Amino acid sequence: MDSIVIEALVRALAVGTPLLLACLGAILNERAGVVNLGVEGLMAVGALAAFAVASKSPDANLWVAVGAAMLAGAALSLLHAFATVTLRANQFVSGLALALIGTGAAGLLGKKFEGLPLFNKVPDWTLGSFTISPFTVAALILAGLLAFWLNATRSGLTLRSVGENPAAADVLGVNVGLTRVLAVLGGGALAGLAGAFLALSYRSSWADNMTNGLGWIAVALVIFVGWRPLRAIAGALFFGFLYYLQFRLQGNSNVPTEVFSAMPFILVLVVLALAGVRGQAGDAPAALGRAYVRGER
Repeated sequence: MDSIVIEALVRALAVGTPLLLACLGAILNERAGVVNLGVEGLMAVGALAAFAVASKSPDANLWVAVGAAMLAGAALSLLHAFATVTLRANQFVSGLALALIGTGAAGLLGKKFEGLPLFNKVPDWTLGSFTISPFTVAALILAGLLAFWLNATRSGLTLRSVGENPAAADVLGVNVGLTRVLAVLGGGALAGLAGAFLALSYRSSWADNMTNGLGWIAVALVIFVGWRPLRAIAGALFFGFLYYLQFRLQGNSNVPTEVFSAMPFILVLVVLALAGVRGQAGDAPAALGRAYVRGER
């Protein structure tokens, strides 16, 4: 029984890590008032960038690969920032376009890496009777730091004010546009870091559709946890356990595999519906999804 519990925890942490990292990035975006549905695409380009750097040679620096993933995620998210903050385009349409661009580009450019082995993976750390990835530790620390920053620092409260009432923040001298652009870039870097985990720790070879819908779950997870970074830890573990349960049941049932594969996504719809019933969507930043135009009410 103990071995099963440990296995479940390890698996939940493994799948929960990219969910948590991507969710934290989305929380950072949305606290500033910008919705980004392109998380799936940002994770995909992050994974590709990390694998491309790490697979060059056995001596490749894996942490340089991690940096490349974060840079790729931030660079691609700049398109979303330009479209939504500078051009004031619809944030939902721009995010969907970003998801398609990211996954499409990663699939196309990643073809030459298919079947290639990864010379080195980021090694796990052994803690007692189970192992944990440095990415997981980093994700947990980042959740705590983001929660503290948003609630207890001047710059964090400034970012929140931009997401709640950008006009009032503007009157107080806050550069609303710059704040939102930086939030989008930071969120893109965290999504890229989530992709780096998939490429450098979770798997050992490149595969198309490596993100497998995790980015979409991360977007929904933001609502599920009420835009709170510390709650995101529990939410990511919960969905990580669902993935583990899916694979456990899949091998011991005559039910078609497609049913089990759809389980996490079905549950996303259920929890979002429950969040709406409980009024949890009311916790969203007041100016979320709305472009800001100075002097406009």
